[in-house]
Amino acid sequence: MDYSSENVLVQMYEWLTAPANWTSSSGIPARILEHLGYTALAVGIAVLIAVPLGLYIGHTGRGRVVVVSGTGILRALPTLGLVFLFVLLAGIGLMPPIWALVLLAIPPLLAGVYAGISSVDRTVVDAARAMGMNEFQILFRVELPNGLLVVFGGFRGAVLQVLATVSVVAFISLGGLGTYLIEGTQLRDNGRLFGGALLIALLALAVDLVLAAVQRLVLSPGLRFRSTRKPLTQHRQAQPAGLQGGTSS
Repeated sequence: MDYSSENVLVQMYEWLTAPANWTSSSGIPARILEHLGYTALAVGIAVLIAVPLGLYIGHTGRGRVVVVSGTGILRALPTLGLVFLFVLLAGIGLMPPIWALVLLAIPPLLAGVYAGISSVDRTVVDAARAMGMNEFQILFRVELPNGLLVVFGGFRGAVLQVLATVSVVAFISLGGLGTYLIEGTQLRDNGRLFGGALLIALLALAVDLVLAAVQRLVLSPGLRFRSTRKPLTQHRQAQPAGLQGGTSS
């Protein structure tokens, strides 16, 4: 295979601009939809597992050591190895690689939810409890809205990790953009190989931009105003008293 930069760029351009790669039933648009579909399925299952657990731990403070240890272990597991392990245990199909991706998505989700809930000022929580709110109301009307930005940050990280790793499903012929990486390697086709890698990178970038915009929207106006005022307040506190009130002549 000729990996000279000029030759690779030419082959990649020719492959990306070939009409057949965009119009066929198994072309690039179909592979992108498969890639996004597998990502959504894996993250959706991880949300159902990690979010309730993170809310409970963040609100009660119980099980913190288990969370830290467990998420660290899950982050260290090799995704491709898990895919083949689940395939050996459950056979070839859709769910074995999806479960491997679920295990990849749980740590950032769980850490984000736990960190978001536990980061809420305890005086705010105590004030809500003194007003007569029950634990359910405190969690969903006080802690979750105030910690939503951090919670969504964990969700964003989980989506990007799965999106970048879902290519492993191509190893068991389930499609997605990873198919082009496998085919490009097997066929010694530089254009297909590097074109597929570029598509994965561009898709991850596009999804990240969308999630970043949504993350800004979920921050309530009051919290957004407070976050923009906080640096200015800290700057004024750091100034000498004479400079804050003006110098006396």
